[in-house]
Amino acid sequence: MSPIQDIAFVRYQVTDLDGLESFLHDFGLHTVVKSTSALYSRTAGPAHHAHIAELGPENATIGFGLFARSAEDLARVAAKVGRPVEDNPEPGGGLRVRFTDPAGFVVDVIHGQAEHAPLPMREPIAANPAQGRRRLGQPIRLAPAASTLSRLGHLALLVADFPAMYAFYQEVLGFKPSDTYWAGAPGNTIAAFMHCGLGDQWTDHHTLALIGAQDGRSRFDHSAFEVIDLDDLVQGNEFLKSRGHMHSWGVGRHIQGSQLFDYWRDPLGNKVEHWTDGDLVNDSTPVGTAQVSAEELSQWAPDVTPEFFV
Repeated sequence: MSPIQDIAFVRYQVTDLDGLESFLHDFGLHTVVKSTSALYSRTAGPAHHAHIAELGPENATIGFGLFARSAEDLARVAAKVGRPVEDNPEPGGGLRVRFTDPAGFVVDVIHGQAEHAPLPMREPIAANPAQGRRRLGQPIRLAPAASTLSRLGHLALLVADFPAMYAFYQEVLGFKPSDTYWAGAPGNTIAAFMHCGLGDQWTDHHTLALIGAQDGRSRFDHSAFEVIDLDDLVQGNEFLKSRGHMHSWGVGRHIQGSQLFDYWRDPLGNKVEHWTDGDLVNDSTPVGTAQVSAEELSQWAPDVTPEFFV
């Protein structure tokens, strides 16, 4: 059983906190703590923060946080990585174990962090498909607005040494593959969508995605935030366009994971995703595999451009 319940937050180094804060508000995040050196932002869910930006000399992706399932699980992680359990000095407090993974990302496994009261969220819209109609006498009238982010859902990492990372997250933190990509010949695995190994408990198709970096540089590919439903995703798309932000790719539906997706760039070039309607898996779900190709990225979507892969 994995000691990890879910992803907690992503951590970036940025050169402009004010410009980023403005974008994050339009994207659907809310400022929790802002100083001259750091910005902590939350979703509408209870997690204290889901996005950390630290002021620095260049834009870079630094690391991420994971929620331990219990204090005992946090101690298990500490023993495996050879690092102490310590008081978390950042906003939200609690306890943490901090280490560096094989790709050089700073990973904080945390437990007991303070939570917020959830922010108001509308209910998902009931649909009227050809069969099983449920929206009776209830018209849909939505005003332009930013998407409502319920939570941080996953992080995709480009990694210089894929085999080392793939082994580390399975053997040390109990992640399990949901789907994999191969190149050249079957068995030459170069990417994996990984879920928290929680036995029979249903969980997201992937909390971490590991992708071998062709240029040998480890970094984030994207961080992804769950929205209410398709209307909320498209509503956010229109709102971000109206605010002049840079669209990357979407709206579409992925193959591995099945998520409805929409990708954007923040002002510093980081790729961020709105998604909804993803697959749920458990440890009994068969692991899929496919040959890596552009056709494997989506079931339907606009044509992907070279910018998306930068």
